[in-house]
Amino acid sequence: MTKTTSTKTSGAMLPWLGLALILLIADQFTKVLILGYYRLGDATYLTSFFNVVRVHNSGAAFSFLASASGWQRWFFTIIGIAAALFIVWMLKSHSGQKLFSFALACILGGAVGNVIDRSLHGYVVDFLDFHYGSWHFPAFNIADSAITVGAVCLILDELLRVRKTK
Repeated sequence: MTKTTSTKTSGAMLPWLGLALILLIADQFTKVLILGYYRLGDATYLTSFFNVVRVHNSGAAFSFLASASGWQRWFFTIIGIAAALFIVWMLKSHSGQKLFSFALACILGGAVGNVIDRSLHGYVVDFLDFHYGSWHFPAFNIADSAITVGAVCLILDELLRVRKTK
């Protein structure tokens, strides 16, 4: 690869890294607000189906392994860092594929946001609480939302790619 090609590839991935950074900043900003204005367990009831609540998740999605003895903090931190490095490499290789790169950027911003939480606090700060009656979806945050949107877009990208080849 020539220096010019390398520079083009790096420049093409800048918008995707910018999107990941915007998502990361939005995630961390909202978490700082929650940590500053809410104590653990505090909630503000906004609608009949949505609350803002401060929850600490020491596990992964849906509090998976939250009750483990503490090793999960570093396990999920290492997985998040490895995923972020892999995603940056994938963005460098595939930055011209818009939907794929959008998906990766969303996952990158969310993964780094949750890695920062685990590193600083030992848990992820969750605060978005959707419910119906007494049923509550597990609380989540902007990073989780970005990861979910990214995962859905990855699936959509693959479906569209497979459909094109037929």
